Amino acid sequence: MKKILTGIVITIVLGITAFILLKNKDDEPKFRTEKIMRGDVTASVTASGTVNPVTTVLVGTQVSGTVKNIYADFNSPVKKGQLIAQIDPAVFEAQEEQARANLLSAKANLEKSEATLLDAKRIMERNKKLFAENFISKNDLDTSETNYETAKAQVSASKAQVAQAEATLKIAETNLRYTRILSPVDGIVVSRNVDVGQTVAASFQTPTLFTIAQDLTKMQIDTNVDEADIGKVSAGQNVEFNVDAYPDIIFKGKVSQVRNAPITIQNVVTYDVVIKVDNPELKLKPGMTANVSIVLSIKKDVLKISNAALRFSPDAKDKSRAQQKGKGVWIIENKTPKRIPAAVGISDGNYSELLSGEIREGQEIIAESLTKPKENNRPVGPRMF
Repeated sequence: MKKILTGIVITIVLGITAFILLKNKDDEPKFRTEKIMRGDVTASVTASGTVNPVTTVLVGTQVSGTVKNIYADFNSPVKKGQLIAQIDPAVFEAQEEQARANLLSAKANLEKSEATLLDAKRIMERNKKLFAENFISKNDLDTSETNYETAKAQVSASKAQVAQAEATLKIAETNLRYTRILSPVDGIVVSRNVDVGQTVAASFQTPTLFTIAQDLTKMQIDTNVDEADIGKVSAGQNVEFNVDAYPDIIFKGKVSQVRNAPITIQNVVTYDVVIKVDNPELKLKPGMTANVSIVLSIKKDVLKISNAALRFSPDAKDKSRAQQKGKGVWIIENKTPKRIPAAVGISDGNYSELLSGEIREGQEIIAESLTKPKENNRPVGPRMF
């Protein structure tokens, strides 16, 4: 019986010892670590924007009428001076013919006035001689002089009518010329806003018939950069971006202009940063959304630290650890986290450049804790319904 009791006691003692050892082992903190490694770190400012042609020309009409013919369509290449549409010219041709006829009539009236002036001048000169020899009265002389001055004034009025008729003819000719819609630049038709038979009215504002991109091999991106980052951006910086149509292709560009005009939407202030882009393969199309990364600085082959490791902090109950200031990382030494101060440089959001610190390449640093926080032990009572 004593042997049985002794065996039971030994078994209980061994069980309690094993439980305590396993419990202590489970209570040891567990961490995920990362190695200090070498690589490139790129600091950048991210933004989104829209791809646009560098020069876009809106082609309209200065005369009202019905669209008679269209000679260019979407994506049509056009040359400067090329006929791309025509307004029905019938009314304007009639106006030109009427203005030309009025000009001919004005010129005829001028010739008639000049003939009348010549006749009045001869009569006046003859009456002067007759009056000098007392063959006519002074009244007759005065009448001939008045007729001469009147004829001279009529010539001036006829000349003014000729000039007015010429101006009216020029207006009619110009309006007739405006019925031929010509391309003002070399480029590609991006959009066409009219169809044959459509009536356009240019009474109050010039309607847009075509939108022509001057050169789609040269594009620009208008991005909205937050006011917190705009101070870091300057002209000449390199840019990398992609578009949803080609997610695997990284396009290149350069910042060409940082505009000072603020854009405020719902109290959020941004600034337009213009990025010039070469588009030789015409993959980029107007209106595409670009996800832009403006490169601020690049460091090659430097030691870099995970930002998660820089943010890591052990249990805040340890006041000596919590009171430490500045950047630092934690390593495991004798199964206990130990803090090592570190100075860092630029960051790409995931990794930061290590400038100084007692850390070597390949060393393991703590990135996060894998130990779940202990739950508060609450007394379990009867459930109330």
